[in-house]
Amino acid sequence: MNDKLSVEERDILDRFKRGDLRSAPGAEREVEVARQAARNTFNKTKRVNLRVTERDFKLAHSRAREEGIPYQTLLSSVIHKYLAGRLTEKR
Repeated sequence: MNDKLSVEERDILDRFKRGDLRSAPGAEREVEVARQAARNTFNKTKRVNLRVTERDFKLAHSRAREEGIPYQTLLSSVIHKYLAGRLTEKR
């Protein structure tokens, strides 16, 4: 598997093995959010087709990559949080 890693990925893996890396503050919460989003992915019962602007589509893809989750999971999570009243506007 290591032979398929990029130079940057190998460097990160080496630093991890040496113990040079530590979790960022709040990482445990982020991991739990991602796990729950993944669990929710398999609990879907309805399919929805949604049209969004090209800009929003690209932003969703970018944010999902940052979070390490599929963009569909991200969008589903945002919709769920909004409907549950847990998504608040940033001011």
